[in-house]
Amino acid sequence: MGAINDDLKKAIAEIQPSFVATADQEGKPNVSIKGSLTVLDDDHLVFAELKSPQTIDNLKVNPSLSIIALNPETRKGWRVWGKAVEFMTSGDVFDKFTEKYKAMGKVNCAVKILVEKGMAF
Repeated sequence: MGAINDDLKKAIAEIQPSFVATADQEGKPNVSIKGSLTVLDDDHLVFAELKSPQTIDNLKVNPSLSIIALNPETRKGWRVWGKAVEFMTSGDVFDKFTEKYKAMGKVNCAVKILVEKGMAF
């Protein structure tokens, strides 16, 4: 079994949007909201990048990230730590995001994340 257990999968599906924290090569932080984050498999998450060029720039020089989401009413949430491992500009995952978000604008890429640690709380 990978880093994404069933409790975490359920939490990610139910609690959105999420907030992706990155840092540039000098350590300057950036946080970006993501409504597209989904589980790809037991080890990977993926999100569509439409309007977050700073997030992508940061991940290209420093692939480490943390993602968190919280339901303020229930105080339930989830958190993961990982690394961006691929910036997809074609293929099935990219095409699905492009179709789903076409009314919101151009999907520039789909970011595949290797989850190193995660938890639902």
